[in-house]
Amino acid sequence: MRTRFAILVTAAAVLAVVAAHADPVRLHVMGFAGAANAPVFVAQERGFFTDRALDVELEAAPNSATQIAALRAGSIDIALTAMDNILPYPDELFAFLGINDGGRMSLMVRRTISRADQLRGQPLAVDALASGYAFVLMEMLAHAGLAPGSYELVSVGGSRDRLAAMQSGRATGALLNAPTDTAAEAAGFVRLATSADVLARYQGSVGAARRAWAADNADILVRYIAAHVAALDWLHAPEHHAEALQILARRLKVRADSAERSYRELLGQSSLARKGALDIEGVRTVLKLRTRFAPSPPASADPGAYCDLSYYQRAIGQ
Repeated sequence: MRTRFAILVTAAAVLAVVAAHADPVRLHVMGFAGAANAPVFVAQERGFFTDRALDVELEAAPNSATQIAALRAGSIDIALTAMDNILPYPDELFAFLGINDGGRMSLMVRRTISRADQLRGQPLAVDALASGYAFVLMEMLAHAGLAPGSYELVSVGGSRDRLAAMQSGRATGALLNAPTDTAAEAAGFVRLATSADVLARYQGSVGAARRAWAADNADILVRYIAAHVAALDWLHAPEHHAEALQILARRLKVRADSAERSYRELLGQSSLARKGALDIEGVRTVLKLRTRFAPSPPASADPGAYCDLSYYQRAIGQ
């Protein structure tokens, strides 16, 4: 009798869990086009979101200003965005997940440019004038002896828009991520430098959310993080290499060789944040660059003012 009761209780518990997750929760996520979205692609296609009763829609961000405005307005739930983009709103937005280290952005230029000093007076395309990767570009140029104001920054939008600006002649160069940098090479542009040349630690893209939304949807956010980490584990398994390349090629709409290069950069060069962990020292670098180049300094020099690790800690404890 006791055994039968235990079975009934167990069955009821299982049915309760199934019922609770019968209707997947729809999450609206916005990120920039690029290989750093690989964990999202994998979680969508390999069922890591579905297993956690999540239906994740990934929308391409036209530019950081539009993306952050959408996040603040609540029209999206999660932004996959540069860490720097959330720094102006510490009381409203926070980072909960590390996406990539930001160290593999490439400065692509016209073939006639072979030295950084040849960029003096030239227009360079950026996402937005007061954004993190614009500050990374400024830091790279400062190391090469070019002070702010000795070149022109032109705000055009995401990586693909920056490549289009170069192709149209509107810009001489731009900082591009993978696989857009490969597309730039195919179009005749050359790689002058990478952000890794000057930045040892830099927190690039992060998962960000509104503090109020996260507080009301903590379980959903924890499940999202757990799915992301599971997708990262899948990507790092050598036996999944061929399928990972197929997913990258299909979702990024690139050739197999470009997908392979993106894969090597993401995993072989550790561009993707392993286990989705935030790099706190990398966040300090972001803060230092904003202090150095932004019109106004960040509200706090403490990385903890912009991050909340509690959701991540719950997720990896599952």
